[in-house]
Formats: sequence, C-alpha cells, structure tokens
Amino acid sequence: MIMASGTVASRILGFVRAVLLALTIGVTTDAADAFGVANQLPNNVYAIIAGGVLNAVLVPQIIKARAHHDGGQSYIDRLVTLIIVVFASATVLTTAAAPFLVSLYTQGWSGDQLALATAFAYWCLPQLFFYGLYSLLGEVLNARSAFGPFMWAPVLNNIVAISGLVAYIAIFGADPTGQRAAAEWGADQVSLIAATATAGVAAQALILLVFWRRVGLKIRLNFGWRGVGLRPAAKAASWTLGMVLVTQIGGLVQTIVASTTVAARETYGLAVASIAASTIAWLIFMLPHSIATVSIATASFTKISAHAHEGDIEAFKADVAASLRVIVAVSAFSSIGLMVLAYPVSRVFVGELQATVALGNVLIAMLIGLVPFSFGFMLQRAFYALEDTRTPFFFTLLQTVLFIGGAIAVAFTVNPVWLVATLALVNSIAIIVQAVLAYRLLRRKVGRFDGAGLTGATARMLVAAGLAGASGFAALWFTGGFAPGSFALATVLGAVATCAWVGLLMLGVYALALKLLGVPEVNVALGAAARIFKGITRR
Repeated sequence: MIMASGTVASRILGFVRAVLLALTIGVTTDAADAFGVANQLPNNVYAIIAGGVLNAVLVPQIIKARAHHDGGQSYIDRLVTLIIVVFASATVLTTAAAPFLVSLYTQGWSGDQLALATAFAYWCLPQLFFYGLYSLLGEVLNARSAFGPFMWAPVLNNIVAISGLVAYIAIFGADPTGQRAAAEWGADQVSLIAATATAGVAAQALILLVFWRRVGLKIRLNFGWRGVGLRPAAKAASWTLGMVLVTQIGGLVQTIVASTTVAARETYGLAVASIAASTIAWLIFMLPHSIATVSIATASFTKISAHAHEGDIEAFKADVAASLRVIVAVSAFSSIGLMVLAYPVSRVFVGELQATVALGNVLIAMLIGLVPFSFGFMLQRAFYALEDTRTPFFFTLLQTVLFIGGAIAVAFTVNPVWLVATLALVNSIAIIVQAVLAYRLLRRKVGRFDGAGLTGATARMLVAAGLAGASGFAALWFTGGFAPGSFALATVLGAVATCAWVGLLMLGVYALALKLLGVPEVNVALGAAARIFKGITRR
C-alpha cells in the first residue's frame, strides 16, 4: 500500500504534467513529436546500458551479499562506484552524439524538425546519469525492504517538471495546435521545457540519498572491483542485456515507423497520431500497471528471491500465483474500463475532436495487451528470482521478432491515420504470445500451479471485466458519449465527470460480478476499503 500510494500520487501528477505538456505544445504537432523523441532518448539508452540488468540482477545478488561479514556494504560500495563511472561516461558520450541519435530514431523529418529535436536532446540526455543513479539507489533500498522511497521519489520529479511547464505557459503562452513552427523555437523556450524535465529526474535520484542514510548506508566510492563477487552478477546480466538490446531494436523500429506519419499531417491534419500520441497513450496504459503490477511485483520479488535462494519451490509458487491473481484482478478491470472511456480520457489531453479520436484509437489498441503485459511482467520477475535470465531473453526475442515483422508490414499497407494505432495492436498481439509462452516455460521449470486456482480465477476475472465493460459502454452510448459535441467530449470538465461516473458504475458491476463468481480477492479488497472508510469516518 505504501508503494501503491506513492505510485498513485506520482501518476496523478504525471497526468497533470502530461496534460500541461499537451496544452503547451500539443499531442499531434511537430513540436510535441520533437520533444517526445528527445525526452525518450535517455530512457532508451539507459535501458540498453543497464535498465533490465539492474532490476534482474541486483536484488538477488544484494540479498546474497548480506550474508557477508560486513552485511554486504563492501559489495554495495563497489557496485555504486562502478555504476556511477559507467553512467557518467555513457552520459557524456550520448550527449555528444545527440544529432546522430535523433536522426536514428526519425524518418522523413525536415531539417527544422530535426534541429528542434536535437536541441531538446542536448538538454534531455543528461537524464541518463540520474536514471542510472535512481535505479541503483532504489534497488538497494528495495533489497533492504525499504520499498516506499523508490515509489515516492518520482513525485518530486513531476513537481519540478510541472513547475517548468507552468513557467513556460506564463512566459511564452500555450500552443496546443502547433501554430509555432519548428524553426520559430528559441533557445530559451527549448531550455525551459527540457532543462526542467532533466532537473526533475535529478531530484528524483538525489532524494534517495536521504533514505539511504536512514537505513544506515552512504555513498563510499571504492574502485576495487575485483574479488567481491561482481562476476556472478555480470554473468547473469549478460542475458538480460541481450534481452534489453532486443527490446530496444523493437522500440527503434516502432519509433521510426511512427515518425513517418508526421509528413501526412499536411494532408490529414491533426487526425494523424505519431510519436507524441503514442507516448501519451503509453502513459495512460502504464497507470494501472505501475500502481498495481509494479508495486506487487517489487514487493514480491524480494520474497520470492529468498524462497528461490532457500530452495523452497512450493512457497515460491504460492507467492508467484498469489501475486498473479491480484495483478490480473486489477489489470483486467483497468483494461476494459479504459477502453470504454478511451475517447473521454483522450479529450482530457487534447482539445480538437480529430486529435481526440486519434489518441483514443491508439489507446484502445494498446490496452488490448495490458493484461498479458502485466502478467508477463510478474513472470519475468519470477525467472529473475530463480536467477534465470536466459529464458526471458528467448520469450522476449520471440515477441520482438513478431512485432518487427508486423510493424514492417503495417508500414507499407496501412493509411497514416491508422498507422500508429495499428502498430499498437500488433504489439498487443505479440505481447499475448509472449505471456502465454512465458507461463508455459515457468510451469515447465517449477511445476504446475494446481493448488492456486490460477487459470480458473483468471477466466472468472475476465468474464467479470467483460460484464463491467458492457455496462459502461451501454451507459456511455445511451447518454451520447461517443457523439461529437456530447457532454463527454465537448469539454475537459465533461470528460472528467464522465470518466468518474461511468468508471464508478463499471467498478461496482465488476466487484459484484467477482463476488457472484466466487473470486476471493474481491473480499480482501472490499474489507480493506471498509477499514479505510471506517478509519476516515472516526477521524
């Protein structure tokens, strides 16, 4: 709950930040796509260097290192030093290579668009160092069961970035429809948006140093990397690094194909979704995943890693199955609920009907893959707890190959108006295949999950979600929610109100259906809600 509450707070502020960014530079505009590419570059480079490695390897290795005579302090010191050196060097090199990286991730852009994206990138790429530092500091805290700071730190990131956007609007004004051409952007405008985005990431990382001190740790650089057991971590990391590289190749293909739609705006206008729309849709997609799946998987990871280290496979399977059931319960409802409300949700971010529909279509296609995406995320952590980074590489490779093949086919056959939404659908299909394969491989490795009732519970949850979605769709349809100029789409306030009342209706139907279908997780959730409500009323 501590982690989930931090994620909720962060995601709410993230939504505010995304809405302000859309108000500032739009969603289906050239400036929005330029910033979208630049701001994503440090994430992509970070993932290539160590994104998956830190998550997959550090927690099991730090847990083992705690058995050392110094409680693992020497291991942590050397690891921190290594990561700081690696990320500092990589940040300098990638920032210098900003023009090349921007051109690599785009296709068919004009010189002015490339210049604007490159200017943004020079300010954004230093985020790479702080992403690495944040992940390292946070994973060490997680390994010591101090989960809250890692989830609450992004709140500070969003506050800093929001301050920058508010300042930009106050000084330069909002431009959601892209009236300001790429060539008209000045250095002061670029730096205010991009530099505050980087300052937010820096604050997110550095605040964790405070919590390190609270658990008795501090940064002590130690360059003696030999003889302290880093080799097992490096061996395990090799497969994870391969998996990340495969994933980034898929992401590169996706970005390049999506970027080709920018030229079509001269013909179709704001109806053409591109990179920025895909980024906004991903933000919405990740909301339930971050609140539930990441929180549950992070808390479970330490526990199942300990079970695996002790050889208690039955306890390992029980905890994995319990986590999967809760994850499916949340993601099944979230998926269908956001699909029904895709257009009102999109209206919160954009003002024009064409752009609303374009973003909504991308979101619907993306949400088809939410349940298998969250399911697969937990399965991946189960393999990591078993110190098996090889198997996730192969099922991720299959998913990426399927996606790349589909993306290439889409690039040559689909109208630009539908291209990004179709890319999202292709990705969802590939994710479904990946999740099914991952589950079968885990069962082969540790045995069946017979006692957990996982298959039956998942089926009942999906049926309940379908009933909830049908009730929400009917309510929205009969109140004119899909018509141009309707209450749900005419204004931001109307869109928010519609999301609230239709969402509550669907949640009520979902809870009732789960109870009637005998899914025990709903009783736990209702009991927790009742206790929270009683606590509030007593105060």
